[in-house]
Amino acid sequence: QVQLVESGGGLVQPGGSLRLSCAASESIFMFVMAWYRQAPGNQRELVADITRVGSTNYADSVKGRFTISRDNGKNTVYLQMNSLKPEDTAVYYCFARDWGKSADHWGQGTQVTVSS
Repeated sequence: QVQLVESGGGLVQPGGSLRLSCAASESIFMFVMAWYRQAPGNQRELVADITRVGSTNYADSVKGRFTISRDNGKNTVYLQMNSLKPEDTAVYYCFARDWGKSADHWGQGTQVTVSS
């Protein structure tokens, strides 16, 4: 079972920036990685994903503000969040899809709060 551990969440003012990290317990070389988020009362939504070759996809709500990246050597995925808005407030979850084992893995989540 792959373990995913998120870090970097916290309280930030509107317009500020935050970088989330997701450290995996094993190689992510063959994984599709993603960040999801879930606000209270809302469904969990896909924020961004990145393939093993670095192709990225973003939700319309974060395009131009967020950047997902991966460092396969460090078994880590990042989410750089800029120009943060109050509506970005949510628990952010790291996700990995292991195609070889037909398995999905979730982190425990990290809270991001955007408020003055």
